[in-house]
Amino acid sequence: MPIITNLDVMLAKRKMSLTQLSKAIGLSLTNLSLLKNGNVRGVRYKTLEKICIVLACQPGDILEYRSNDDAFESNK
Repeated sequence: MPIITNLDVMLAKRKMSLTQLSKAIGLSLTNLSLLKNGNVRGVRYKTLEKICIVLACQPGDILEYRSNDDAFESNK
């Protein structure tokens, strides 16, 4: 999938665990873990807003677009 979730990177930069983020934004650890691993079909803007507030970041710091051509090139 061309949308990459960099939530784990932002958590590491902020020295925060997934559990801490889960408690701070009021989202279950299971759902947050699915988001972190890119196993979701969508994310609510409100959820993204809460994550950005807690991690002091922009949505683009968490979500990244990579074209399928980029993925193909990196596998060579």
